Amino acid sequence: MARLTKAQREWRPDMPKKRRSIKVTFASTVLSLEAFVVFFGTLVAFGLLKDTIPQPLVLGAGIVLSLLLIGCCALLGRPLGYKLGWVLQLVIIATGFAVPMMFVVGALFALTWWYGVVTGARIDRENKERDAAQAEWERNNPEND
Repeated sequence: MARLTKAQREWRPDMPKKRRSIKVTFASTVLSLEAFVVFFGTLVAFGLLKDTIPQPLVLGAGIVLSLLLIGCCALLGRPLGYKLGWVLQLVIIATGFAVPMMFVVGALFALTWWYGVVTGARIDRENKERDAAQAEWERNNPEND
């Protein structure tokens, strides 16, 4: 039999489900999409730069960068994850020195990352306030069963 997680062991019937962070959802979506774009950009660089940069280096760097983007999703529950996300945004913009179109792609993804993080944090704050107001209303207006 599989081991239960801590959340599964502590769950009881009629227990409210913990709300997932919108900030984490938005940020991990951006990073995941970015990993695909970086991988396909690696294939472009692999074809365009075959005479100037060794192909194993191009493939290796692109795959490592894609894996770092996916791995960063796991760290988004901690502040380190967002700092690493910003560093990866700068790295992707810097890949424009190898493939100039990546300056545009990297800048657009950096803007998307910024928007997802800021908007997600705002929505999380609003959800927390809404949940607190709902809990207060339920305390002040108990149901008569």
